[in-house]
Amino acid sequence: MLRAATVGHGYWLFKSEPSTFSIDDLARSPRQTAVWDGVRNYQARNYLRDNVKVGDRVLFYHSREQPLGIFGTMTVVRGAYPDPTQFDPHSPYFDPSSSPNQPRWVAVDVQLLQRFGVPVTRRQLQEHPATAGMLVLRRGMRLSILPVTAREWTAVHKLAGLAP
Repeated sequence: MLRAATVGHGYWLFKSEPSTFSIDDLARSPRQTAVWDGVRNYQARNYLRDNVKVGDRVLFYHSREQPLGIFGTMTVVRGAYPDPTQFDPHSPYFDPSSSPNQPRWVAVDVQLLQRFGVPVTRRQLQEHPATAGMLVLRRGMRLSILPVTAREWTAVHKLAGLAP
């Protein structure tokens, strides 16, 4: 089962390089809402298309730039729809083999729930018993969309000094 067994919503971790799109960018977006686009891995796309639902909760993880870690949370406010960047020849995410009649890639809309005062670092995740098994910590794990358990969601909030 890919979705955590929860009442009303699932839990996810979405990764983004902060130089491309950071939690601060989301906070500055109109209504603190943005399109989560540019996902170009089939497994991550399948999660977005088949499993991520409106109301799901998402950990916002900054990747590739220090400090690596979770900087806050979002909620999904619009479910999967064709990613518009796949059709834009000026976009770095353009896919000439995708067409409006048969789109290959999907996007979702997310809205900021909260920015953490201090990020929960990758090291903290590795050292905490409830988060040490998170998929994002597995060697070689490069997916940008990953399921998270309710236990991990709660533990991340406790590490951030917050109530889930």
